[in-house]
Amino acid sequence: MSVMRKEMEKYRDIDEDELLKKLSEEELQRLEDELDELDPDNALLPAGMRQKDQTKKAPTGTFQRDNLLAHLEKQAKEHPDREDLVPFTGEKRGKAWVPKKMVDPIMESGLWRSLNQDDCQLVEILSRVSAAVIFTPSAALFSCSKCVLCVCGLPGVIQSTQYKPVPDEEPNSTDVEETLRRLKRNDPDLVEVNLNNIRNIPIPVLKEYAEALMENSVVERFSIVGTRSNDHVAFALAEMLKVNTTLKSLNVESNFITGTGILSLIESLQKNTTLLELKIDNQSQPLGNKVEMEIASMLEKNTTLLKFGYHFTQQGPRLRGSNAMMNNNDLGGKLRLRHITSFQRQQQTRGQSTGIARGRSGSPFETPKMSLTVSAII
Repeated sequence: MSVMRKEMEKYRDIDEDELLKKLSEEELQRLEDELDELDPDNALLPAGMRQKDQTKKAPTGTFQRDNLLAHLEKQAKEHPDREDLVPFTGEKRGKAWVPKKMVDPIMESGLWRSLNQDDCQLVEILSRVSAAVIFTPSAALFSCSKCVLCVCGLPGVIQSTQYKPVPDEEPNSTDVEETLRRLKRNDPDLVEVNLNNIRNIPIPVLKEYAEALMENSVVERFSIVGTRSNDHVAFALAEMLKVNTTLKSLNVESNFITGTGILSLIESLQKNTTLLELKIDNQSQPLGNKVEMEIASMLEKNTTLLKFGYHFTQQGPRLRGSNAMMNNNDLGGKLRLRHITSFQRQQQTRGQSTGIARGRSGSPFETPKMSLTVSAII
């Protein structure tokens, strides 16, 4: 252990800022990408995902299984055995366990020898005597070419439920690179981007998606569920929400985003008035009470978000969040009703002005003169 400490002492006085200044821009970008991909402190990630394989030693030769087994056998024989605390004498104590033989009552009685193709009625009578006989191995003997005696055809026998096989969910067939190109060129047919459960998307590519959404004016729904996204992706999406005016639904559930990334997303809604739905539930780490209180306070300040997908662990933030969403939905309904009423008034005003104009110009809607009619009657 002392040798290890001596080796580590020479690295204590190294100036990290000096080392970073000596790196080029390409090396700094590569270092940043590797830090985004790796998270050594995250115990939820498998060991292979926390750090990359750094083995550079070339193999010493081809693998020879027989030589390896011979070496292991030789090493095992040369190694002395450890002495047992209690010497083994081979003495057996107690009685050896012998399993009981299960005898079938029909096989024991010998009735199955007298059965043939003409004894179907006798088989039916015997089967109704005891339902337990159906489940014995001898039930397979009660069959002939005319009838087959099975559990399905007997009254009073409980049948097992036949479960329908559920097919596995098909993998996501979205082409990540092609979708990114369509997103960058603002394809008018690309309204929804679904990258759910694609786990091999690098973090820089997800950042490119966020940057492309800043200038996109077509995509309305963006979902990255189960893509191993972290706080760096959340920060990029937060910057995107401050600029984007088209996106209406954002789903980042089941990822590795911490409370800092979640707060940055919700804080960006103060400058966004078009997003209607945000889902952040089921992250790898719990957000905590403090973060939930801040989320609730931010939701109370927002007036445009209508759906918020997160299960609060505390009752206080849960009530505040649900009340904020109810108020936003009520406010949205009032605004829609106000728009409808103003539109109807505009239509009525246009109709009245059109009718007056037609009456003055001698149209069929002109008011008839009653003076001639009255004089004729007199």
